[in-house]
Amino acid sequence: MINLDCDDLFDTWRQQARWLLSHEVDPSLVSWASEGVSDLFASDVHVPEGQGPFQARIPRALLDTLEQAARYRGDQRWSLLYEVLWRVSHGDRTAMMAGDKLGSELQRRIKQVQREAHHLHAFVRFIERPQDQPGPQYVAWHEPAHDILHSASEHFIGRMGRHRWLIATPRDGVYYDGEQLIHQRQCPLEWQQLAQNVDDPHGELWLTYYSHIFNPARLNEKVMQGHLPVRFWKNLPEGELIPGLITQARTGKQQNGQASGIAARGGKRIALK
Repeated sequence: MINLDCDDLFDTWRQQARWLLSHEVDPSLVSWASEGVSDLFASDVHVPEGQGPFQARIPRALLDTLEQAARYRGDQRWSLLYEVLWRVSHGDRTAMMAGDKLGSELQRRIKQVQREAHHLHAFVRFIERPQDQPGPQYVAWHEPAHDILHSASEHFIGRMGRHRWLIATPRDGVYYDGEQLIHQRQCPLEWQQLAQNVDDPHGELWLTYYSHIFNPARLNEKVMQGHLPVRFWKNLPEGELIPGLITQARTGKQQNGQASGIAARGGKRIALK
């Protein structure tokens, strides 16, 4: 078994995969260190240095597809990509298609990555810092399931204008200084502390607004959790309200068709005819 380590970098993996292909090393003989099980089966195998004689023709579209799938964190993260690459380089392009077992898994991972990017855009809550403080003007904390921060955060460059902003995660972080996007693979501790400990000056106003627009009559808990997974609640300002609002809906508030605070107000009831 050939044991490699790409440090979870696509460009490094690509160089390693190109070298493996040139020597026609079968996917079953390769494992990447970050995939966990490789150390159990790794052995000292003599592998020729330099490029081998085999020259593979790889469609550009495949490389783009593999790069997207590489952002997925999961079992066989890099081995699956090499198996797809191996099959396509040997003339079997069905490995790229959803109708193939391997291609189906590849497409599933890409969809998960795209969905996680959407979650970043939808659930990041920027908090404004005092204008007289140096550094970012807006900060946010997020916990993505896949490595989408660097690519997906470019979305906010157009949305935030020339403002300086920062998104910190347990793994990596990005900081836009008004001109360029800076990505740190290992999020600096000061970024993490800044994003997690900042006080939101508009927090109470937002919670009041959210609680009043909540409509228990329209609540479908399963659909809600499909669009807003529970794992994000703890990092959302409104997350602390959601369980209580759901409980109100379960205990009969659906009949009011509005937030309990609004329903309790006095008013004229329109008689049914």
